[in-house]
Amino acid sequence: MQSQRGNIGRAATAGSLVLLLLSSTACAGGEDKEAAAKGRPANVAATVAGVVAPAKVEVIADLTGCKVKIRTEADELREGVCHTEKGDYLITTFPAEKYKLTWLDAASVYGGKYLVGTRWVVSAKPQLLEQLRPRLGGTVQQLRGTS
Repeated sequence: MQSQRGNIGRAATAGSLVLLLLSSTACAGGEDKEAAAKGRPANVAATVAGVVAPAKVEVIADLTGCKVKIRTEADELREGVCHTEKGDYLITTFPAEKYKLTWLDAASVYGGKYLVGTRWVVSAKPQLLEQLRPRLGGTVQQLRGTS
């Protein structure tokens, strides 16, 4: 089991290095002038976010401009809290897609909207999710609550 965790750690480190390389290369080339003129971020971040595997709370937080505080560290998930001027949100990452699906199934009892990507979920107010989506990618999913 220890070697598997070591492999996951090395994969996360490698993914972070690739992300850093791609983001610094993307930034060096200049921003999309049209997106800059409209005040929207260039759609580079969503593409860059797609290479993070397994997803790391810290990498997702960095893409959103937040200094995250880790709240939960478990075998099935990692969870971090972001407090920003735009609002507070929770970033949850999972070592395997099956854990994310189980988490979403459990969260469906409460209902609400979530920004969902590969092995990660962001919980926030719906308008904040829409602001984070261009930077992170993923899809906004509506979960049904029990009445």
